[in-house]
Amino acid sequence: MELGFTIAAYVVAAVLFILSLGGLSGQESAKRAVWYGIVGMALAVAATLVGPGKGLWVLSLLMIAGGGMIGTYVAKKVQMTEMPQLVAAMHSLVGLAAVFVGVIAHIELGRVLAMAPEAREGLNGFAGLLAHKTPVEQNILRVELFLGIFIGAVTFTGSVIAYGKLAGKVTSQAVKLPGGHLLNATAAGVSILCLVWYFSTGSFLPLAIMTVAALFIGYHLIMGIGGADMPVVVSMLNSYSGWAAAAIGFSLGNDLLIVVGALVGSSGAILSYIMCKAMNRSFVSVILGGFGGTTGPAMEIEGEQIAIDVDGVATALEDADSIIIIPGYGMAVAQAQQSVSELTKRLRPKGKNVRFAIHPVAGRLPGHMNVLLAEAKVPYDIVLEMDEINEDFPETDIAIVIGSNDIVNPAAQEDPNSPIAGMPVLECWKAKQVFVSKRGQGTGYSGIENPLFYKENTRMFYGDAKKSLDELLSKI
Repeated sequence: MELGFTIAAYVVAAVLFILSLGGLSGQESAKRAVWYGIVGMALAVAATLVGPGKGLWVLSLLMIAGGGMIGTYVAKKVQMTEMPQLVAAMHSLVGLAAVFVGVIAHIELGRVLAMAPEAREGLNGFAGLLAHKTPVEQNILRVELFLGIFIGAVTFTGSVIAYGKLAGKVTSQAVKLPGGHLLNATAAGVSILCLVWYFSTGSFLPLAIMTVAALFIGYHLIMGIGGADMPVVVSMLNSYSGWAAAAIGFSLGNDLLIVVGALVGSSGAILSYIMCKAMNRSFVSVILGGFGGTTGPAMEIEGEQIAIDVDGVATALEDADSIIIIPGYGMAVAQAQQSVSELTKRLRPKGKNVRFAIHPVAGRLPGHMNVLLAEAKVPYDIVLEMDEINEDFPETDIAIVIGSNDIVNPAAQEDPNSPIAGMPVLECWKAKQVFVSKRGQGTGYSGIENPLFYKENTRMFYGDAKKSLDELLSKI
């Protein structure tokens, strides 16, 4: 009865998770999709607590309550601009959990195998599952937990470094130790040898050596990737955490964990592919090469950055009929989304066609800009993806760039030696006028100079984005 209820609950939870993922593909259905996920997870936890192997109720409830309190505190404290590093931190916890579960599974397997056959008959829960495994199934379990620990360890240190880069606690530049890829290849080779060693002996030593090697791979792999590739890295680590969970699901014999891990792993991998395509990069080049490889000297930039004051921007907006706003991470940092929304509300009643252009890798997290605009109550129907709006720039009177750099950089098309050469970008320079809201004349997070700022039809609207827009609102 317990097993039947648990399986049925897991099936329902799996369906809810699939509906949740499907709903997150659109802004209109995203809120409902989140609730699908919440209900699915609550059902999964409840089914696990009352299913086969139930016990330790007090400890389980204390851990759930503690985790819920921490999660609530973090959710209330973390700003939207800190979401990328929060996601990376959460991935690290999934990886660490996979390592711990794999190690415990190894210890439990050794304990069960050390028992006399008659003593194993009274075991239940995970120990009972191990007691009834054949020697072949035990070896399969060793491979499963080995892979779970390996992927989890890579995910843990990789996510910690990604968090550090996104939070500014670790340099955003690509940093490799002497030996570069050879070190990663050596660590991977050691891990493979440890798998053979562990498979044949079942001892803990090869498992420990592999864990250290995997921790190093995660650290060195992400340290060697530059800051501009962090959105892809976060998505990739999301995929890793899913595969780690799936591997541990096989180890524990938990069907729902396998399904959820596969959903997270595959969706993260697909998203990484989509983002790499949006950057005209191959996934392998991002992970192994990192960002910033060039084939020659960068193209020289001519001209100068010309500033414009708030009155000039206000006058131009009053005369314009079509306006495209391009948000970037600078808007998130300044928390200017509400001001941007208010600007839109004031311009649209005047008959002006105001729309938003979103690049697939804008910000430091997939969908970052969409979430910010939705939070500010910007209508969904005027928020368009790059492919939907790029052809409209030549007929646009004004393009307003707020805190973006690489995604509006014409060097991607004009300079074959640029680190972002070939990357699809928002072609805002084709608009009649371009206003760039920017704090100063710096090159931004990736450190790449942008010729857009020097073009004849571009004017620099210097200052904090929120303060600049609030001042602009007073003129409109």
